[in-house]
Amino acid sequence: MRTVNKLIAQGRGLSATLLRRAAFVVLDWELRQKSRFDAVDSSGRALGVFLPRGTVVRGGDVLVVEDGSLVRVQAAPQRVMRVTHCTAHGSPFDLLRAAYHLGNRHVPLELHSEHLKLEPDPVLADLLRQMHLVVAEGDEAFEPEAGAYAAAGHGHAHSPAPPATPATPAAHRDDAHGHHHDHDG
Repeated sequence: MRTVNKLIAQGRGLSATLLRRAAFVVLDWELRQKSRFDAVDSSGRALGVFLPRGTVVRGGDVLVVEDGSLVRVQAAPQRVMRVTHCTAHGSPFDLLRAAYHLGNRHVPLELHSEHLKLEPDPVLADLLRQMHLVVAEGDEAFEPEAGAYAAAGHGHAHSPAPPATPATPAAHRDDAHGHHHDHDG
């Protein structure tokens, strides 16, 4: 087993060519929030990762193996709830309200301008639907916010938000989030 005890946040300072040649490891959020874990990289090497306590590993980070080799970290797709506002009668502000309420519950949350992502939870899904939000489950990478007291220098990645996708009638049914769209008064 090879030991890893160093992390380069988002591969800063490393050349693109060097990163392309590096082995990679695909890790889910549960594992990436631990500072000590075992993994196997794409070249089949067993890795024992021993990072400073409190270190959170993000997709795009680079692990440095004891022999000097590099291992790129990829965030594994995992089951998440994607929350969007109701385009029929809501607004993007509804997402801000939802983020506030979820934050009060200390729920790990990934923030985007057009949606929120969180781990599946039927109670929270019902709460969000009662707030007139659309909740859909799917498999995606999950990169929740680091939080106000995260280790300095290793917060969330500053990558552009994915392009907004327009809602389609098939994706938005009257029962999709627990209320009807009777606007006739």
